[in-house]
Amino acid sequence: MRAPAQRREIFAAGETIAFVPRHNVIMRIRITLWITALLLCFAASAAPLHAAELRVSAKAMEKTLADNLFTAPDKDGKPGRYYIRGGADKPCSVYAEAPHISFKQDRIWVHVRIHARLGTAVGGDCLGITVSTETDVSLIPYAERESIGFKDARIERATKSAELNFLLSPFLKGKLPAGMEVNAAELIRKTLAGSLQRTGYDISLDRFEIGTLEIRDDLLVIDVDADVTVR
Repeated sequence: MRAPAQRREIFAAGETIAFVPRHNVIMRIRITLWITALLLCFAASAAPLHAAELRVSAKAMEKTLADNLFTAPDKDGKPGRYYIRGGADKPCSVYAEAPHISFKQDRIWVHVRIHARLGTAVGGDCLGITVSTETDVSLIPYAERESIGFKDARIERATKSAELNFLLSPFLKGKLPAGMEVNAAELIRKTLAGSLQRTGYDISLDRFEIGTLEIRDDLLVIDVDADVTVR
């Protein structure tokens, strides 16, 4: 498909977006996005294409999980913990920290460190046992319109404490997968929000719908369908 006679090259964040005429156009574009530390770069063609790919790294998912869930301060006052029971000011508590995400076959694995003080609070002390351990949960990613979610949580490595496993199960199978969910369209719209100042063109994402997902090497690759307006 040939581009229109009058056209200009548009740049955003150092990447070519499209060739478009000087008047307003609405086009369907092919977008390849690499999300690392929530940095999105765009590439597109002026020809209408129905397929597109969104590629998400394990590191980007790890950052999303940490930002959404592991926000309680550690001993140095920096965010990095999630309290499953109690809190930093409680003698008896259970918290998770240091989430690490990896891909294995068709599942996403999340590894976390667990620290627990189990027992009875007496004064400012916890009379009982202290446990420091690690656990793993694996999930299957799925698509729901503009969002990426996670289901079928399976605990791959439990602790040796039955009491601790009972406390961890709702966190590993419920709260943690929910903390990984992301609305991909919102991230892209936020990135495009400053396009007018950067490029002189107002670029907006009008429609974004996720299709199939698959884990390919060290990336979660998602087929998407999107419409973009350039003014």
